[in-house]
Amino acid sequence: MLYNLVMKNYYSISELAEILGKSTETLRRWDRDGKLTAVREPMSNYRLYKKDQLQLFPEFQDFITRKSSEGNFTKPNQKYAVLELFAGAGGLAIGLEKAGLECIALNEIDKWACQTLKKNRPNWNVLEGDIKNYDFSEFKNKIDVVTGGFPCQAFSYAGKKLGLNDARGTLFYEFARVVNEVKPPICIGENVKGLLSHEKGKTLEGMISILDEIGYNVVTPVQVLKAINYNVPQKRERLILVGVRKDINLEYNYPLPFKKVYTLQDALKKSDLYGSDVPKSEGTKYPKNKKKILDLVPQKGYWRDLPINLQKEYMQKSFYLGGGKTGIARRIGWDEPCLTLTCSPAQKQTERCHPEETRPFTIREYARIQTFPDNWIFEGSISQQYKQIGNAVPVNLGKEIGYSVVDFLNKYYNLNQENFAAISLDKAVMV
Repeated sequence: MLYNLVMKNYYSISELAEILGKSTETLRRWDRDGKLTAVREPMSNYRLYKKDQLQLFPEFQDFITRKSSEGNFTKPNQKYAVLELFAGAGGLAIGLEKAGLECIALNEIDKWACQTLKKNRPNWNVLEGDIKNYDFSEFKNKIDVVTGGFPCQAFSYAGKKLGLNDARGTLFYEFARVVNEVKPPICIGENVKGLLSHEKGKTLEGMISILDEIGYNVVTPVQVLKAINYNVPQKRERLILVGVRKDINLEYNYPLPFKKVYTLQDALKKSDLYGSDVPKSEGTKYPKNKKKILDLVPQKGYWRDLPINLQKEYMQKSFYLGGGKTGIARRIGWDEPCLTLTCSPAQKQTERCHPEETRPFTIREYARIQTFPDNWIFEGSISQQYKQIGNAVPVNLGKEIGYSVVDFLNKYYNLNQENFAAISLDKAVMV
């Protein structure tokens, strides 16, 4: 398919910047100076770099020879318990469950998300309400991993080293507080890619400092995982922050990426990703004037594919501003992964129109793109359901993260047993 061909032979400026450890501005300067010339993607005019021209960079050689995975499956050697914070509609929790981990308790403040969790998993202990009102110390020494997609909030930097008390009032403080109360071997925080650069990196530095204070080493470099590399038909990126308790001398390894990239067709049609076409379901509609515009946009097209007079009419003042604005009036193609889903399926700046029908994706289509099971029911109004799905961690990404946690915990408990056996042997010899 075209997308796989592009992904195999061409790299975007943001991808190449990440691979080479350079800024996008440096790459733009190299392009202007003729040091590393980019080609232009016809539809968006984005810079693309051909694989052949990158072979001279050692960093690129390291990247392309890096091991990729045909699966991260690891069977748990025993039962492992999860405490899930900011659980939402359960995307990460289902993924962890699929990896063999057991959710002992889940906290979530949104009442409709809680209804969703209770509806689908009546056996789960759903702690509904503000995390600030819960004391989790009862779970101390009973939990193997604390997970949570805490919202990104800035801190007040009073001193050189940010401490736990300085983070009071933020939801990361609550995440760290719970980890400190429970003291699991490992904790996993999940957030948007923008956390890397938030407040010029100081917010992430503060989080690492706080975890250090409560006895956890953060695995560095902190990685952003691309969902398309983990059997998710969506260009979604999530930052995964991993903390390992300081008394544990073990390395945590992020899940390896898969070679195959799934497309929207794989999500909505019968494929090896789903065994049937997507079920029919409710969904929102476009107003007449918007539908009239989007009817003219081809697959994989956007507002620039409209006649020039309609471009100006639809974009208004934005027409004369810089930037590609490629999310506006955007129709997704069958042969590419979907763009990142948002909490509302018909926002002007982040349009995701169905490939053939002029409408937003339905609830079940939204859920498929996030790799939720077809039998996972979402509670609340249509808008509440879209919000829950759009906020979720893709289930398949959560599963691969789960396997990496299982691998770590298997090694940790095996090592503990070996140490216990060695101590017992020493004692026997002494006697």
